[in-house]
Amino acid sequence: MYYSQAGQDEFIVNVLQSKQNGFFLEIGSHDPVRINNTYTLEKNFNWSGIMVEYLAGYAPLYKEFRPNSFHILEDATRVDYKKIFELTNMPFKMDYLQIDLEVNNRSTLTTLERLDATIFDTYTFATVTFEHDIYTGNHFDTRKISREIFNKRGYLPVFQDVCDHSEGVVFEDWYVHPDLVDMDYVTALITNNSKNYNNNGITGKSINCQNIEYPSADLKNLNTLE
Repeated sequence: MYYSQAGQDEFIVNVLQSKQNGFFLEIGSHDPVRINNTYTLEKNFNWSGIMVEYLAGYAPLYKEFRPNSFHILEDATRVDYKKIFELTNMPFKMDYLQIDLEVNNRSTLTTLERLDATIFDTYTFATVTFEHDIYTGNHFDTRKISREIFNKRGYLPVFQDVCDHSEGVVFEDWYVHPDLVDMDYVTALITNNSKNYNNNGITGKSINCQNIEYPSADLKNLNTLE
């Protein structure tokens, strides 16, 4: 079963071909299960990682439902990510980065710039989902600047301007790093979904998360997992 709001976990599972024992950095974790992008990864594929969340009230739920991961309950813009990675022995080649914060107070862009300045020289992520929330307004030019940073760091956009249920709710970009994924599969994924982009009045075109089609691969049937 997938738990993400817009199929982010399905994207990760497919692109990484049901990888077991992966590692993630989830910034803006929110609820540990409901509408969470890494719960399936931890529960069904034995992943572990670092969960960063501003609201300390989630601590008991994280301990109960996310025991494999390291929980940081503080402002994402002030976390010493390099120190945390070193203390938790995170691998230099990681599997997934999520950034899901607030664009209107600049926490999204500030956090990405912090990662760029402190860990992107050393740590690389196979997959990335980044929430730019352009549908709420062009706050701090987050969409444009984030794309420049990921491009500079060698990330390839797979789906840009993912929307949720409505073409007008354009909110995320999804990336891979070509060195860490099966690019034959990713190329097929991009090509097969080129027809699924639709026009919108905000960015020109967007792809509805519900319309993304994944090429066949040797994947586990999540419906058989508890």
